[in-house]
Amino acid sequence: MVFSSPIFLFVFFPVVYLIYQLLPGIRSRNCWLALSSLVFYAFGQPRYLLLLLASVLVNYLFGLWLMSGKGRGAAMFGAVMCNLLVLGVFKYLDFFLHTANSLGGLTLPLFGIALPIGISFYTFQGMSYVIDVYRDPQTGTRSLGKLILYISFFPQLIAGPIIKYHDISQQIDERRLTPEGTLFGLRRFLIGLGKKLLLANTAGQAADAVFALAAGQLDARLAWLGAVSYTLQIYFDFSGYSDMAIGLGAIFGFTFRENFNLPYSAKSIKEFWRRWHISLSSWFRDYLYIPLGGNRKGKFRTGLNKLTVFFTTGLWHGANWTFVVWGLWHGLFATLEDVGIIPKRLRESVFGHLYTMLAVVVGFTIFRADSLGAAWVMIKSMFTGFTFIPANTLTLISLLDARTACFLITAVLLASGLPQQAVRRLSEGTGLSQGGRALAYGVLFILCVLNLSKATFNPFIYFQF
Repeated sequence: MVFSSPIFLFVFFPVVYLIYQLLPGIRSRNCWLALSSLVFYAFGQPRYLLLLLASVLVNYLFGLWLMSGKGRGAAMFGAVMCNLLVLGVFKYLDFFLHTANSLGGLTLPLFGIALPIGISFYTFQGMSYVIDVYRDPQTGTRSLGKLILYISFFPQLIAGPIIKYHDISQQIDERRLTPEGTLFGLRRFLIGLGKKLLLANTAGQAADAVFALAAGQLDARLAWLGAVSYTLQIYFDFSGYSDMAIGLGAIFGFTFRENFNLPYSAKSIKEFWRRWHISLSSWFRDYLYIPLGGNRKGKFRTGLNKLTVFFTTGLWHGANWTFVVWGLWHGLFATLEDVGIIPKRLRESVFGHLYTMLAVVVGFTIFRADSLGAAWVMIKSMFTGFTFIPANTLTLISLLDARTACFLITAVLLASGLPQQAVRRLSEGTGLSQGGRALAYGVLFILCVLNLSKATFNPFIYFQF
């Protein structure tokens, strides 16, 4: 079940919300949300529901151990190792075996384990909980139910944002619903739905078609169309999911931190990462970069720490060398910015934005490709494929029809933030009425429903991570 599916929009969410409203107290409401979240997860992968519950239980028990004050170092080590072991077995085991076979000429059998949906997200939330309890035992909880709700809460269970327990522990205990909060949540959810169905899916169709072409069918025009389309798809797909998660949280009285802040307006790779997947960036900063020493141990160590973080960030995204190289690609440019090889005066000009977007687009080309070889073919075509043949022109025309071109242009403008600024200024200057806003959101909802009725199933990109 996904947020953009009819069964979620017209069955699951209305039922969960109505029953939630009828329940009398916060404890019964929390129990209902926890139960609904487990049903939500089981709808997609029932066989892995026990894995999710086991992850929660293990982190809960380690949390109790840490709160007891006895053997805290051993408890901390055991908690982190258990979480990493789960990720290692279910996400990376075949990747490591395949790599060993390729490098060592071995024939180790692969296990073919299906990846549990959202395992990276809920595992990282579990780890953040036990690490925070290790640092401050007062931040822990003795309520298993509260931890189940924290880790499994359906708005952010599958693809984040990654939330820290101490940020919402008080909200679990006490929160209230207001008409303003509900209205904000519905609007935010609808914006995310529109991003996914109208923009991300349209860009994704063009990107999928281009990345499926053979090397001889590519030229610079098609390669750039595929690369830019995927860059737009992954942003609107993932930020759309985050918008929906934040909106759903608000509807139930929770406040989640923002996960995106117009990353494609950044003028450096470092700024890009302050704006892109903010919850993951802050997780690695707090639980990996700073413990490694951060920037406190000299320039060389700082650079090494950053490259370690970017390597791990890439590996977190998936069991493929394309993700690792993508992470190191960003780490390289962040390091070049730190040491001044890419000077600050360049980054403060319009060229800084152009350089950043070039690095981001090439990086996402590596990220999207099935292999490093396929990524090289696509990137080579982007920069050297200037032989245009009629067959490729016909392919380009078929992919870039009027509707697709319109949505891609809209996506580029929205990614820049310019239309949002214009709307805010218009609202401040003219006092845009509530009726006008309601009409705009109504039209957006109708467009989403019309698109949903004719669209094929298209899951969120980050479900695979």
